[in-house]
Amino acid sequence: MSKKIVIIGSGFSSLSAACYLAKAGFEVALYEKNGTLGGRCRQMVKSGFTFDIGPSWYWMPDIFDKFFADFGKKRSDYYALDKLSPAYKIFFADEVITIGDTMDKIAVEFERLEKGSSVHLRKFIKQAQENYDIAINKVVLRPGISPLELVTPETIVRVDQFFKTISGQVRKRFKNPKLIATLEFPVLFLGAKPSNTPSFYSFMNYADFGLGTWHPQGGMYEIVKAMQALAEELGVRINTDSPVDKIRVVEGKAIGITIDDRNIDADVVLSGADYHHSETLLDKGYRQYSESYWEGKTFAPSSLLFYLGFDKKLKHVEHHNLFFDTDFERHAQEIYDTPQWPNDPLFYVNFPSITDASMAPEGCETGFFLVPIAPNLEDTPELREQYFEIIMNRFEKHIGEKVRNNIIFKESFCVNDFIEQYNSYKGNAYGMANTLLQTAFLRPKLKSGKVKNLFFTGQLTVPGPGVPPSLISGKLVSELIVKNH
Repeated sequence: MSKKIVIIGSGFSSLSAACYLAKAGFEVALYEKNGTLGGRCRQMVKSGFTFDIGPSWYWMPDIFDKFFADFGKKRSDYYALDKLSPAYKIFFADEVITIGDTMDKIAVEFERLEKGSSVHLRKFIKQAQENYDIAINKVVLRPGISPLELVTPETIVRVDQFFKTISGQVRKRFKNPKLIATLEFPVLFLGAKPSNTPSFYSFMNYADFGLGTWHPQGGMYEIVKAMQALAEELGVRINTDSPVDKIRVVEGKAIGITIDDRNIDADVVLSGADYHHSETLLDKGYRQYSESYWEGKTFAPSSLLFYLGFDKKLKHVEHHNLFFDTDFERHAQEIYDTPQWPNDPLFYVNFPSITDASMAPEGCETGFFLVPIAPNLEDTPELREQYFEIIMNRFEKHIGEKVRNNIIFKESFCVNDFIEQYNSYKGNAYGMANTLLQTAFLRPKLKSGKVKNLFFTGQLTVPGPGVPPSLISGKLVSELIVKNH
């Protein structure tokens, strides 16, 4: 008889773990509280518009390819991928920077803004590529159990990069503030200020400039559909509309879960739901981390999101657009140092229909607007509307056309929704930040130290925030479970 594993949640880490565990011969059943799979990567289709309402950047294509290859599959068996050209645009107060789809194009753009900077850029990205190879092939593939996992011949000679910051390294090489902001932007995906992120994480710059920005045809939800198809092919039983009420523990051992007063037995319980929430499903004595522990951690931002359908095609925008026309440092302080609604927010806009006609009705545009904000802020309809007006005023100014009257569809999503729909701690959008003191073995553990046969996965544990790290997290926890069982 194969051992039974129940998995709570259906985000990327849960789906990844489900596939690996089913392949290893376990009987796997997955339980998702919402009506559709994917965790925070969900899709909304309304009035002919298709929105990815969660992740919208496809970086590190090699990680996705490796995932499918582990099952003898190709990514192309499930979905097609387009490389974006240009990758994205950055709108500053007085200028626009276009990030091309090759290093040569990006070097020309850097040189335009700062003479001689392309030489520094190529050296910086070469080092970032070395870090990427070490990070992806060595460091992140370890389960965060011991500090010794970080000790490899490659990391020993780069140990100083764990104590220097991205911000320091970028500013040493570049003087133009727009180029600095461009190079500091990718680490925002790790959920921390560039001034608090170890310079080793420059590998994100290689992911950006070296590997490029991609789009799965049909949207990011195609990845979820692919992983669901693979999981079901491997025999995983998937249950939606199944919120878990309790993780059952007897004599220090997890024996299953409870849903609507129904007990479901298991030999192993794995939660890919929000880590803090997962521990609230346990009696207090079985929780590893106290409320004060979570309070003391640096969490990645939350977001105010708007999903807009326009009745015409828009000019002067690309698939991905960053609006850095206000003070980068001040907005970061209002997220991390003195949490408050930002005075003058940076924001991001995504128009997938520019690349992919299937995502909007003919002649129309699908728009996704995102304002990063501190978690746990007050969230009211009035505040949402106030910030909608702020960003739309600036958006219209930069693209040089009035578009508000062309909006035929509008919905918003913010802190309250992250809490209600994803049980997200304080309504965070991206998990726990990857600062020096929250890296690798210093993050919440994949394996419970208090309850036997209980495991965790997802962006609050190792390796950290983002879609590719979540795929890896599922693989790491599955290896740990196989080793223990």
